[in-house]
Amino acid sequence: MIKTNELRGVIAKNGYSQKEVAKMIGIAPKTFYLKMKEGVFGSDEIQIMIDKLNIEDPMNIFFAKE
Repeated sequence: MIKTNELRGVIAKNGYSQKEVAKMIGIAPKTFYLKMKEGVFGSDEIQIMIDKLNIEDPMNIFFAKE
């Protein structure tokens, strides 16, 4: 399960909107919002976000145990 609040914080800290991140990973903004709501992204999408958003501790955000 993804910690969506943490991810939103990282997106904002990097000066991006969720719409821009959706474009960055190659999906429609509507799809991005749905994935955020469900807390599920594909491994390729996660890797792009880790790289582009300079996420230092991806385990904490993308592979959280809640």
